[in-house]
Amino acid sequence: MPEEKQKPNPYFVALEQLDRGAKVAGLSPAIREILSQPKNELIINFPVRMDSGEYKMFKGYRVQHSNILGPYKGGIRYHEQVSLDEVKALASWMTYKCALHDIPFGGGKGGIKFTPRDHSLSELERITRRFTHALGSNIGPEYDIPAPDVGTNGQIMVWMMDTYMNVVGFTDKNANRRVVTGKTVSSGGSLGRETATGQGIVHCIAEWARDRRVDLNGSTFTVQGFGNVGANAAKILARTGASMVAVGDWKAYIANPDGINPYRLAEHVAQTGSVAGFPAARESTRAEFFGTPADIFIPAALELEIGVTEARALAVRLIVEGANGPTETAAEPILKEKGIDLIPDILANSGGVVVSYYEWLQNKRSERWDLEEVEDRLAKRMKRTYLQVSEYAAARKCDWRTAAMGIALERIGKAYSERGIFP
Repeated sequence: MPEEKQKPNPYFVALEQLDRGAKVAGLSPAIREILSQPKNELIINFPVRMDSGEYKMFKGYRVQHSNILGPYKGGIRYHEQVSLDEVKALASWMTYKCALHDIPFGGGKGGIKFTPRDHSLSELERITRRFTHALGSNIGPEYDIPAPDVGTNGQIMVWMMDTYMNVVGFTDKNANRRVVTGKTVSSGGSLGRETATGQGIVHCIAEWARDRRVDLNGSTFTVQGFGNVGANAAKILARTGASMVAVGDWKAYIANPDGINPYRLAEHVAQTGSVAGFPAARESTRAEFFGTPADIFIPAALELEIGVTEARALAVRLIVEGANGPTETAAEPILKEKGIDLIPDILANSGGVVVSYYEWLQNKRSERWDLEEVEDRLAKRMKRTYLQVSEYAAARKCDWRTAAMGIALERIGKAYSERGIFP
Protein backbone atom coordinates (compact mmCIF):
# COMPACT_ATOMS: atom_id res chain seq x y z
CA MET A 1 0.00 0.00 0.00
CA PRO A 2 1.37 3.50 -0.85
CA GLU A 3 2.10 5.67 2.17
CA GLU A 4 -0.77 7.93 3.29
CA LYS A 5 -0.32 11.68 3.35
CA GLN A 6 -1.80 14.09 5.89
CA LYS A 7 -4.24 16.44 4.16
CA PRO A 8 -5.84 19.75 5.11
CA ASN A 9 -9.63 20.11 5.28
CA PRO A 10 -10.82 20.27 1.62
CA TYR A 11 -13.66 22.60 2.54
CA PHE A 12 -11.22 25.22 3.88
CA VAL A 13 -9.23 24.90 0.63
CA ALA A 14 -12.45 25.54 -1.36
CA LEU A 15 -13.14 28.64 0.77
CA GLU A 16 -9.62 30.00 0.16
CA GLN A 17 -10.18 29.55 -3.59
CA LEU A 18 -13.54 31.32 -3.29
CA ASP A 19 -11.87 34.27 -1.55
CA ARG A 20 -9.17 34.61 -4.24
CA GLY A 21 -11.73 34.38 -7.05
CA ALA A 22 -14.13 36.81 -5.33
CA LYS A 23 -11.39 39.43 -5.08
CA VAL A 24 -10.58 39.24 -8.80
CA ALA A 25 -14.25 39.12 -9.85
CA GLY A 26 -15.24 42.02 -7.58
CA LEU A 27 -17.91 39.80 -5.98
CA SER A 28 -20.02 41.51 -3.34
CA PRO A 29 -19.33 40.40 0.26
CA ALA A 30 -23.00 39.36 0.62
CA ILE A 31 -22.81 36.89 -2.28
CA ARG A 32 -19.43 35.63 -1.10
CA GLU A 33 -21.10 35.00 2.28
CA ILE A 34 -23.98 33.08 0.64
CA LEU A 35 -21.58 30.92 -1.42
CA SER A 36 -19.44 30.12 1.65
CA GLN A 37 -22.07 27.63 2.84
CA PRO A 38 -24.20 25.15 0.87
CA LYS A 39 -27.98 25.62 0.79
CA ASN A 40 -28.71 22.11 2.10
CA GLU A 41 -26.70 19.40 3.88
CA LEU A 42 -28.32 16.00 4.17
CA ILE A 43 -26.92 13.11 6.25
CA ILE A 44 -28.69 9.75 6.05
CA ASN A 45 -27.99 6.67 8.19
CA PHE A 46 -29.57 3.58 6.70
CA PRO A 47 -29.46 -0.21 7.24
CA VAL A 48 -28.69 -2.71 4.45
CA ARG A 49 -28.90 -6.52 4.58
CA MET A 50 -25.57 -8.15 3.70
CA ASP A 51 -25.24 -11.42 1.76
CA SER A 52 -24.61 -13.17 5.09
CA GLY A 53 -28.05 -12.13 6.33
CA GLU A 54 -26.72 -9.65 8.91
CA TYR A 55 -27.57 -5.94 8.77
CA LYS A 56 -25.02 -3.17 8.52
CA MET A 57 -25.49 0.58 8.96
CA PHE A 58 -24.21 3.01 6.32
CA LYS A 59 -23.79 6.80 6.39
CA GLY A 60 -24.72 8.69 3.22
CA TYR A 61 -24.50 12.38 2.32
CA ARG A 62 -26.04 14.75 -0.20
CA VAL A 63 -24.94 18.39 -0.19
CA GLN A 64 -26.71 20.96 -2.39
CA HIS A 65 -24.49 24.02 -2.69
CA SER A 66 -26.19 26.43 -5.09
CA ASN A 67 -29.06 26.34 -7.60
CA ILE A 68 -29.08 29.99 -8.67
CA LEU A 69 -28.14 28.99 -12.26
CA GLY A 70 -30.12 25.74 -12.49
CA PRO A 71 -30.79 22.37 -10.79
CA TYR A 72 -28.15 20.97 -8.43
CA LYS A 73 -25.80 18.64 -10.29
CA GLY A 74 -22.98 16.42 -9.09
CA GLY A 75 -21.51 13.02 -8.46
CA ILE A 76 -22.09 10.29 -5.92
CA ARG A 77 -18.87 8.97 -4.36
CA TYR A 78 -18.40 5.55 -2.72
CA HIS A 79 -15.21 5.75 -0.64
CA GLU A 80 -14.05 5.03 2.90
CA GLN A 81 -12.86 8.65 3.37
CA VAL A 82 -16.15 10.36 2.44
CA SER A 83 -16.99 13.08 4.99
CA LEU A 84 -19.37 16.02 5.22
CA ASP A 85 -16.64 18.64 4.66
CA GLU A 86 -15.26 16.73 1.67
CA VAL A 87 -18.73 16.58 0.08
CA LYS A 88 -19.30 20.29 0.83
CA ALA A 89 -16.05 21.17 -0.96
CA LEU A 90 -16.90 18.98 -3.95
CA ALA A 91 -20.43 20.44 -4.19
CA SER A 92 -19.06 24.00 -4.24
CA TRP A 93 -16.51 23.13 -6.94
CA MET A 94 -19.40 21.74 -9.03
CA THR A 95 -21.21 25.10 -8.74
CA TYR A 96 -18.17 26.93 -10.11
CA LYS A 97 -17.49 24.30 -12.79
CA CYS A 98 -21.01 24.61 -14.23
CA ALA A 99 -20.92 28.43 -14.03
CA LEU A 100 -17.50 28.52 -15.74
CA HIS A 101 -18.89 26.58 -18.72
CA ASP A 102 -22.16 28.55 -18.68
CA ILE A 103 -24.11 25.30 -18.21
CA PRO A 104 -27.55 25.87 -16.59
CA PHE A 105 -26.82 23.69 -13.55
CA GLY A 106 -25.83 24.39 -9.96
CA GLY A 107 -23.55 22.37 -7.69
CA GLY A 108 -24.31 19.29 -5.63
CA LYS A 109 -22.39 16.25 -4.43
CA GLY A 110 -23.08 13.09 -2.47
CA GLY A 111 -21.47 9.98 -1.18
CA ILE A 112 -21.54 6.95 1.09
CA LYS A 113 -18.71 6.30 3.53
CA PHE A 114 -17.63 2.71 2.87
CA THR A 115 -15.16 0.64 0.81
CA PRO A 116 -17.04 -0.59 -2.29
CA ARG A 117 -14.43 -3.22 -3.24
CA ASP A 118 -15.21 -5.05 0.04
CA HIS A 119 -18.76 -5.76 -1.15
CA SER A 120 -20.39 -8.08 -3.68
CA LEU A 121 -22.35 -6.75 -6.65
CA SER A 122 -25.66 -7.68 -5.00
CA GLU A 123 -24.66 -5.82 -1.81
CA LEU A 124 -23.66 -2.75 -3.88
CA GLU A 125 -27.06 -2.86 -5.56
CA ARG A 126 -28.92 -3.00 -2.23
CA ILE A 127 -26.74 -0.21 -0.73
CA THR A 128 -27.40 1.98 -3.82
CA ARG A 129 -31.15 1.34 -3.95
CA ARG A 130 -31.58 1.88 -0.20
CA PHE A 131 -29.61 5.15 -0.35
CA THR A 132 -31.64 6.37 -3.36
CA HIS A 133 -34.90 5.50 -1.60
CA ALA A 134 -33.73 7.36 1.51
CA LEU A 135 -32.85 10.45 -0.58
CA GLY A 136 -36.45 10.39 -1.87
CA SER A 137 -37.61 13.76 -3.17
CA ASN A 138 -34.26 15.38 -2.28
CA ILE A 139 -33.19 14.43 -5.82
CA GLY A 140 -35.19 14.86 -9.03
CA PRO A 141 -34.77 15.43 -12.79
CA GLU A 142 -35.41 19.19 -12.47
CA TYR A 143 -34.11 19.59 -8.91
CA ASP A 144 -30.93 17.60 -8.15
CA ILE A 145 -29.25 15.27 -10.65
CA PRO A 146 -26.57 12.83 -9.40
CA ALA A 147 -23.82 11.31 -11.58
CA PRO A 148 -20.89 8.88 -11.13
CA ASP A 149 -17.77 9.83 -9.16
CA VAL A 150 -14.98 7.96 -7.36
CA GLY A 151 -16.09 4.37 -6.70
CA THR A 152 -19.30 4.57 -8.75
CA ASN A 153 -20.10 3.88 -12.41
CA GLY A 154 -22.84 3.63 -15.04
CA GLN A 155 -24.37 0.50 -13.47
CA ILE A 156 -24.77 2.24 -10.10
CA MET A 157 -26.44 5.21 -11.84
CA VAL A 158 -28.88 2.82 -13.57
CA TRP A 159 -29.82 1.31 -10.17
CA MET A 160 -30.36 4.85 -8.82
CA MET A 161 -32.51 5.77 -11.83
CA ASP A 162 -34.58 2.58 -11.63
CA THR A 163 -35.17 2.98 -7.88
CA TYR A 164 -36.20 6.61 -8.29
CA MET A 165 -38.51 5.80 -11.23
CA ASN A 166 -40.23 3.10 -9.16
CA VAL A 167 -40.53 5.26 -6.05
CA VAL A 168 -42.00 8.44 -7.59
CA GLY A 169 -44.82 6.52 -9.24
CA PHE A 170 -45.64 9.06 -11.94
CA THR A 171 -47.48 7.83 -15.01
CA ASP A 172 -44.69 9.30 -17.16
CA LYS A 173 -41.97 7.22 -15.46
CA ASN A 174 -39.63 7.44 -18.42
CA ALA A 175 -39.53 11.22 -18.11
CA ASN A 176 -37.53 10.56 -14.95
CA ARG A 177 -34.62 8.87 -16.74
CA ARG A 178 -32.74 12.14 -16.47
CA VAL A 179 -32.78 12.04 -12.65
CA VAL A 180 -29.17 10.82 -13.00
CA THR A 181 -26.54 11.11 -15.73
CA GLY A 182 -23.56 8.91 -16.51
CA LYS A 183 -25.88 5.94 -17.07
CA THR A 184 -25.00 3.00 -19.33
CA VAL A 185 -25.87 3.75 -22.97
CA SER A 186 -28.54 1.01 -23.20
CA SER A 187 -30.36 2.45 -20.16
CA GLY A 188 -30.51 6.05 -21.41
CA GLY A 189 -26.92 7.21 -21.10
CA SER A 190 -25.08 9.26 -23.72
CA LEU A 191 -22.46 8.03 -26.14
CA GLY A 192 -19.12 9.57 -25.17
CA ARG A 193 -20.07 10.13 -21.49
CA GLU A 194 -17.72 7.52 -20.06
CA THR A 195 -14.65 8.99 -21.77
CA ALA A 196 -15.80 12.63 -21.48
CA THR A 197 -13.70 13.70 -18.48
CA GLY A 198 -10.54 12.15 -19.93
CA GLN A 199 -11.35 13.64 -23.34
CA GLY A 200 -11.79 17.11 -21.80
CA ILE A 201 -8.41 16.82 -20.07
CA VAL A 202 -6.73 16.02 -23.40
CA HIS A 203 -8.48 18.95 -25.12
CA CYS A 204 -6.92 21.23 -22.46
CA ILE A 205 -3.49 19.63 -22.93
CA ALA A 206 -3.74 20.01 -26.72
CA GLU A 207 -4.67 23.71 -26.40
CA TRP A 208 -1.80 24.29 -23.93
CA ALA A 209 0.65 22.49 -26.25
CA ARG A 210 -0.48 24.60 -29.19
CA ASP A 211 -0.11 27.85 -27.22
CA ARG A 212 3.32 26.85 -25.90
CA ARG A 213 4.45 25.30 -29.22
CA VAL A 214 5.04 21.93 -27.54
CA ASP A 215 4.97 18.80 -29.71
CA LEU A 216 2.95 16.17 -27.84
CA ASN A 217 4.38 13.44 -30.07
CA GLY A 218 7.36 12.17 -28.07
CA SER A 219 6.40 14.03 -24.87
CA THR A 220 6.06 12.17 -21.55
CA PHE A 221 3.37 12.15 -18.87
CA THR A 222 2.57 10.65 -15.45
CA VAL A 223 -0.86 9.80 -14.02
CA GLN A 224 -1.95 9.44 -10.41
CA GLY A 225 -5.18 7.44 -10.15
CA PHE A 226 -6.04 4.95 -12.89
CA GLY A 227 -9.82 4.81 -12.61
CA ASN A 228 -12.23 6.10 -15.24
CA VAL A 229 -10.64 9.58 -15.52
CA GLY A 230 -6.95 8.62 -15.37
CA ALA A 231 -7.26 5.60 -17.64
CA ASN A 232 -9.28 7.38 -20.34
CA ALA A 233 -7.05 10.48 -20.27
CA ALA A 234 -3.97 8.23 -20.63
CA LYS A 235 -5.45 6.26 -23.54
CA ILE A 236 -6.56 9.38 -25.43
CA LEU A 237 -3.29 11.22 -24.75
CA ALA A 238 -1.27 8.19 -25.91
CA ARG A 239 -2.89 8.58 -29.36
CA THR A 240 -1.02 11.89 -29.78
CA GLY A 241 2.28 10.02 -29.48
CA ALA A 242 2.84 10.97 -25.82
CA SER A 243 4.28 8.29 -23.55
CA MET A 244 3.15 7.42 -19.99
CA VAL A 245 6.28 6.82 -17.89
CA ALA A 246 4.82 6.44 -14.36
CA VAL A 247 1.40 5.75 -12.85
CA GLY A 248 0.00 5.09 -9.38
CA ASP A 249 -3.24 4.19 -7.64
CA TRP A 250 -4.59 3.30 -4.18
CA LYS A 251 -2.43 0.19 -3.99
CA ALA A 252 0.87 0.82 -5.80
CA TYR A 253 3.05 3.06 -7.98
CA ILE A 254 4.80 1.70 -11.08
CA ALA A 255 7.26 3.19 -13.60
CA ASN A 256 8.87 2.45 -16.94
CA PRO A 257 11.00 5.17 -18.67
CA ASP A 258 10.37 3.41 -22.02
CA GLY A 259 6.62 3.91 -21.61
CA ILE A 260 3.64 2.03 -20.17
CA ASN A 261 0.87 0.99 -22.58
CA PRO A 262 -2.35 2.46 -21.07
CA TYR A 263 -4.59 -0.01 -22.97
CA ARG A 264 -2.72 -3.03 -21.59
CA LEU A 265 -2.61 -1.47 -18.13
CA ALA A 266 -6.38 -0.82 -18.22
CA GLU A 267 -6.94 -4.54 -19.02
CA HIS A 268 -4.68 -5.48 -16.09
CA VAL A 269 -6.57 -3.13 -13.74
CA ALA A 270 -9.94 -4.51 -14.92
CA GLN A 271 -8.73 -8.03 -13.98
CA THR A 272 -6.85 -7.28 -10.75
CA GLY A 273 -8.33 -4.01 -9.42
CA SER A 274 -5.00 -2.16 -9.32
CA VAL A 275 -1.88 -1.20 -11.30
CA ALA A 276 0.12 -3.35 -8.82
CA GLY A 277 1.85 -6.31 -10.42
CA PHE A 278 1.70 -5.00 -13.99
CA PRO A 279 4.45 -7.03 -15.70
CA ALA A 280 5.72 -4.35 -18.11
CA ALA A 281 6.81 -1.88 -15.39
CA ARG A 282 8.77 -1.85 -12.16
CA GLU A 283 7.26 -1.12 -8.75
CA SER A 284 8.21 2.30 -7.33
CA THR A 285 7.24 4.51 -4.37
CA ARG A 286 4.97 7.52 -3.97
CA ALA A 287 8.03 9.75 -3.42
CA GLU A 288 9.73 8.40 -6.58
CA PHE A 289 6.52 8.89 -8.53
CA PHE A 290 6.30 12.61 -7.66
CA GLY A 291 9.98 13.07 -8.53
CA THR A 292 9.65 11.42 -11.96
CA PRO A 293 10.74 13.88 -14.70
CA ALA A 294 8.00 14.28 -17.33
CA ASP A 295 6.36 16.97 -19.45
CA ILE A 296 2.82 16.56 -18.07
CA PHE A 297 1.37 15.34 -14.76
CA ILE A 298 -2.30 14.35 -14.49
CA PRO A 299 -3.42 14.00 -10.85
CA ALA A 300 -6.64 11.95 -11.22
CA ALA A 301 -6.93 10.34 -7.77
CA LEU A 302 -8.40 12.03 -4.69
CA GLU A 303 -8.29 15.65 -3.58
CA LEU A 304 -5.25 17.32 -1.95
CA GLU A 305 -2.59 14.86 -3.09
CA ILE A 306 -0.17 17.66 -4.09
CA GLY A 307 1.18 19.25 -0.91
CA VAL A 308 4.35 21.26 -0.29
CA THR A 309 6.56 18.12 -0.36
CA GLU A 310 5.07 16.92 -3.65
CA ALA A 311 5.26 20.40 -5.23
CA ARG A 312 8.96 20.60 -4.38
CA ALA A 313 9.58 17.14 -5.87
CA LEU A 314 7.67 17.63 -9.13
CA ALA A 315 9.79 17.90 -12.27
CA VAL A 316 7.12 18.62 -14.91
CA ARG A 317 6.06 21.51 -17.17
CA LEU A 318 2.30 21.17 -16.78
CA ILE A 319 -0.20 19.89 -14.21
CA VAL A 320 -3.71 19.15 -15.48
CA GLU A 321 -6.07 18.52 -12.59
CA GLY A 322 -8.10 15.42 -13.43
CA ALA A 323 -9.25 15.04 -9.82
CA ASN A 324 -11.28 17.65 -7.97
CA GLY A 325 -9.12 19.83 -5.70
CA PRO A 326 -5.87 17.81 -5.94
CA THR A 327 -3.60 20.76 -5.03
CA GLU A 328 -3.15 22.26 -1.56
CA THR A 329 -3.17 26.06 -1.34
CA ALA A 330 0.34 26.06 0.19
CA ALA A 331 1.70 24.12 -2.81
CA GLU A 332 0.58 26.64 -5.45
CA PRO A 333 3.26 29.34 -4.88
CA ILE A 334 5.96 26.62 -5.12
CA LEU A 335 4.60 25.42 -8.47
CA LYS A 336 4.45 29.02 -9.71
CA GLU A 337 8.04 29.65 -8.61
CA LYS A 338 9.18 26.54 -10.47
CA GLY A 339 7.41 27.74 -13.63
CA ILE A 340 4.99 24.80 -13.71
CA ASP A 341 1.78 25.64 -15.56
CA LEU A 342 -1.45 24.47 -13.89
CA ILE A 343 -4.82 23.93 -15.58
CA PRO A 344 -7.31 23.92 -12.67
CA ASP A 345 -9.87 21.22 -11.95
CA ILE A 346 -12.99 23.29 -12.68
CA LEU A 347 -11.71 23.67 -16.25
CA ALA A 348 -9.59 20.56 -16.81
CA ASN A 349 -11.96 17.84 -15.59
CA SER A 350 -15.22 19.52 -16.61
CA GLY A 351 -15.75 17.34 -19.70
CA GLY A 352 -17.78 14.98 -17.51
CA VAL A 353 -20.37 17.54 -16.47
CA VAL A 354 -20.51 19.01 -20.01
CA VAL A 355 -21.50 15.60 -21.46
CA SER A 356 -23.74 14.94 -18.43
CA TYR A 357 -25.62 18.06 -19.49
CA TYR A 358 -25.84 16.68 -23.04
CA GLU A 359 -27.14 13.36 -21.67
CA TRP A 360 -29.75 15.19 -19.59
CA LEU A 361 -30.86 17.13 -22.70
CA GLN A 362 -31.07 13.95 -24.80
CA ASN A 363 -33.26 12.29 -22.14
CA LYS A 364 -35.42 15.41 -21.82
CA ARG A 365 -36.01 15.54 -25.60
CA SER A 366 -36.15 11.72 -26.11
CA GLU A 367 -33.18 11.97 -28.48
CA ARG A 368 -30.02 9.98 -29.08
CA TRP A 369 -27.06 11.98 -30.40
CA ASP A 370 -24.37 10.11 -32.26
CA LEU A 371 -20.85 9.97 -30.81
CA GLU A 372 -19.47 12.44 -33.35
CA GLU A 373 -22.02 15.10 -32.37
CA VAL A 374 -21.33 14.65 -28.64
CA GLU A 375 -17.55 14.82 -29.13
CA ASP A 376 -17.75 17.82 -31.49
CA ARG A 377 -19.90 19.75 -29.01
CA LEU A 378 -17.55 18.82 -26.15
CA ALA A 379 -14.44 19.88 -28.11
CA LYS A 380 -16.01 23.22 -29.05
CA ARG A 381 -17.09 24.02 -25.47
CA MET A 382 -13.78 22.94 -23.85
CA LYS A 383 -11.73 25.00 -26.33
CA ARG A 384 -13.96 28.05 -25.97
CA THR A 385 -13.80 27.98 -22.16
CA TYR A 386 -10.04 27.33 -22.22
CA LEU A 387 -9.60 30.47 -24.33
CA GLN A 388 -11.83 32.53 -22.00
CA VAL A 389 -9.76 31.47 -18.96
CA SER A 390 -6.52 32.17 -20.80
CA GLU A 391 -7.66 35.67 -21.80
CA TYR A 392 -9.10 36.45 -18.35
CA ALA A 393 -5.85 35.38 -16.62
CA ALA A 394 -3.79 37.56 -18.98
CA ALA A 395 -6.10 40.58 -18.57
CA ARG A 396 -6.28 40.33 -14.75
CA LYS A 397 -2.64 39.16 -14.34
CA CYS A 398 -3.69 36.24 -12.14
CA ASP A 399 -3.16 32.49 -12.10
CA TRP A 400 -5.49 30.20 -14.02
CA ARG A 401 -7.37 28.85 -11.01
CA THR A 402 -8.25 32.37 -9.88
CA ALA A 403 -9.21 33.27 -13.48
CA ALA A 404 -11.52 30.26 -13.82
CA MET A 405 -13.10 31.05 -10.44
CA GLY A 406 -13.39 34.73 -11.43
CA ILE A 407 -15.37 33.92 -14.60
CA ALA A 408 -17.66 31.55 -12.67
CA LEU A 409 -18.25 34.02 -9.84
CA GLU A 410 -19.00 36.91 -12.21
CA ARG A 411 -21.78 34.80 -13.78
CA ILE A 412 -23.17 33.76 -10.39
CA GLY A 413 -22.90 37.34 -9.08
CA LYS A 414 -24.80 38.70 -12.09
CA ALA A 415 -27.64 36.20 -11.53
CA TYR A 416 -27.89 37.19 -7.84
CA SER A 417 -27.83 40.93 -8.59
CA GLU A 418 -30.63 40.54 -11.16
CA ARG A 419 -32.78 38.17 -9.09
CA GLY A 420 -32.13 39.68 -5.67
CA ILE A 421 -32.29 37.82 -2.38
CA PHE A 422 -35.76 36.54 -1.36
CA PRO A 423 -37.76 37.94 0.39
